Order: sequence, then C-alpha cells, then structure tokens
Amino acid sequence: MRTLAKRILNSVEEGVISLLLVSMTLLVFLEVVLRFGFGTTFIWAQELTLHLSAWFVLFGVSYGLKVGAHIGVDAVVRLLPPLGRRVVSGIAVVLSLVYCGLFIYGSWVYLYKMKRIGIELEDLPVPTWLAHSILIIGFVLLSLRLLQLLWAIAMGRAEGFQLADEARESMHLAADAGREGGEGRT
Repeated sequence: MRTLAKRILNSVEEGVISLLLVSMTLLVFLEVVLRFGFGTTFIWAQELTLHLSAWFVLFGVSYGLKVGAHIGVDAVVRLLPPLGRRVVSGIAVVLSLVYCGLFIYGSWVYLYKMKRIGIELEDLPVPTWLAHSILIIGFVLLSLRLLQLLWAIAMGRAEGFQLADEARESMHLAADAGREGGEGRT
C-alpha cells in the first residue's frame, strides 16, 4: 500500500513539474515571438509565467529532495561515524519539518485572509488565494518527503540527506575533458 502511495506521489510530482515546465517554455516562446515579431503581447503572460515558475520551484523542492538534486555542506557530517551521521541528519530533518510547519501555518493564515478579502490577480481573473495555494501544497509535499527521509534514517536505510556532490561531478567532468583533449595529440 505504501509503495502504491509513493508511486502515485512520484507520478503526480513528475507530471505536474513536466506540465509546468512545458507551459512556461511555450508561454515565454510565444511572448518573444509576439513581442519581437509582431510588436504585441498578452498583458497577462508575465504574471502567469511568474506564477507558473513559483509552482515549478515549490513542486521541484520536494522532488529534488527525493532524487538528491539539492546541494549541501556536509563536510563535517561526513567525518562522523554512521550512527553520528544518522543522529545529526535526524536532527536536521526534524528542524526542517519544524520550518515547514511554520511555513504551512503562515501560508494558511495568508491564504485564508486572501480568500476572505476576495482579491484576484492583477492581470488574470484568478483568486489570489488559489494562485498562491502552492505555498501550502509545496511545503506539504516537502514535509512528506522529509517524513519519508526521517523514517529511512530511523530504520537505518539512510544515513542522511542524499545530496548532489558537485565537487565529485566536477572532477569527473575535468577527467573526461582531459581524456578527450589528449586523444587528438600524438
């Protein structure tokens, strides 16, 4: 049952992220063609692009945590023994969950006020609370990913955050470039 829920969450995240990226790309392309090719524009395009990018980023935060795309400073943590890494990582996850909780609460208050006031976006006939609801959605998704990570740490299946190792990737790129550069020489 849990794996089905994980697969559904993964599919929804990936689908929404893909849809948002394609929508933003097409909208910006259309705007460039209209502006520079025909001297006209859609008045609402910039606001829509801004909101699409906000949704993209906040959906992407939880997805990035899942796939290990975030960077981090873990030089000191790596010096610790496995149990120490798990303890420090568990504390970091709990603190991240507290941050998410504060953000969710603040977003709830903000969105509630926007709904009561009934304000719409400047250029689109969309209620502000609806367009900005990604604040809660994004942080709830991030909280779910953090809870999954905390469970994996507690069960010993993970020692901490899966982070992108840019230094290692850069060294691989440099080594590959060195091999390619050396092939043409005699």
